[in-house]
Parts: sequence; structure tokens; C-alpha cells
Amino acid sequence: MKTLNKTSVLLVEDDVELRNTISENLKAVDYKVYATRKSVEGLDLFKKYDIDICILDVEMTGMDGFALAAQIRMLNPDMPIIFLASKGLFLNMLKDFEYGVDDYLTKPFSNEELLLRIKAVLRRVERNDPFSYTLGNVKINIGRFIFDAKNMVLVLDGQEQPLTRKEAALLKVLYDNKNDLVTRKKVLKMIWGNSDYFIGRSMDVFIARLRKYLKADPNVKILTVHGVGFRLVVTEPVEVNA
Repeated sequence: MKTLNKTSVLLVEDDVELRNTISENLKAVDYKVYATRKSVEGLDLFKKYDIDICILDVEMTGMDGFALAAQIRMLNPDMPIIFLASKGLFLNMLKDFEYGVDDYLTKPFSNEELLLRIKAVLRRVERNDPFSYTLGNVKINIGRFIFDAKNMVLVLDGQEQPLTRKEAALLKVLYDNKNDLVTRKKVLKMIWGNSDYFIGRSMDVFIARLRKYLKADPNVKILTVHGVGFRLVVTEPVEVNA
């Protein structure tokens, strides 16, 4: 149901004046906009239309922006989302959000800044950007796991764990620097294109997920060097002679 050659934006913003302003500004540069003030209606619009990017107000009554984002990410784990919120509130709520952040804007913000953020996020999910071609068409052994980068799955004893694009890209970056330290800044720039503090908090969510997936093999660990970065450590099991 996507309009030909137009990027479709879902805008859920509680403030009527701000919602109308954003909607008109996006339409003026040829975006297709589906706008509403209620999270429930926003979720219905997401299910109905072919959405390319979501812009969600965090501060909404009922289901807030993070709760709506969680519902959206369950339907499409890789859907790019930009949050709108006051800076203090965003920081307080981010710690409870388990689905990661693509970008955010603190109110008030300019139309030009929003447009730049949208373009930057969309660039990062296009096929020709580093986020995509980092993966390649390979199968990698990581301890007992097989990491199928092309199909974005982690396989252990025939059981598949699907990965999101960010999870897969992050694991590939860590593997390419196996047993070596890779800095937070480098990872953020390669995958998110932004080393902002809040985006860094989002990356920590994905690191935690990867650790959960990899814990079945004690010889594979993601170590944190506090304030600096991460190391994917893969050690060979010690053979005991009978």
C-alpha cells in the first residue's frame, strides 16, 4: 500500500499543533505521512500501511512512545524509529526500553534538524550503506555456534536464533575484531552512524541480547572494557586426556 517513490512515515504525536506542523513539513518535501495522536491508532496504521520510518512522541497518555515502539518492533524488529521527548524524561525512560534506539530529538527542535535525522536514519538502512554490507555472504564458526550472516541467524546444534539486522551487524563487527578490543565509538559509527550518548545506551541493549544468545557456549564471551569498548573472546576448549 506504499505510494510509489514516496517514503512513508508514521507520526504519533500527542501535541496537536506539533503533530500538524511536522506532518505539513514532511508532506512539503514529498513524504507520505500517516499521523495520529493515539498510540493504539498508530499501531493500527503501522499494521495497515507499508511504513518506512516511525516518529514517536515518548510522552503520551495511555501507551507511551516506548511501549508503542516495543509493539512495532515485535512486528518488525528492524523498523527505524525516531523518538521525540524532553531530554530528562528520555534519559529516565530509556533504561527500561529493551528494543534499542535509532535516533531521538529533544523538544523543541527545528524542522531542518528533524529532516536531517530522518535522512540519516534512512541512509543507514539502505542496501548500499556500511550497516548492510558489513554482513556479507558468509557462514562463520564462533565457538560451537555457526553465524549465518547472510540469513541473519545464529545456529547451535541445529537450533536457529534469528537476529535483527543490528544484532547481526554488531556480531559481525565483533567477530571481525575477534579477541581484540573494538571501541564503542567505532561500533557506533559503523552501525548507527552516530556516537551520541543515548545511541550508545541503545547499543548496550544489543550487546546484552548477544550475550544472552551466546551464553550456551562458555568459551564465547563478550567482554566489556568499561568506558572504552568490547572484545569478543573465543577460547578453545581444553581437552582432557583420559
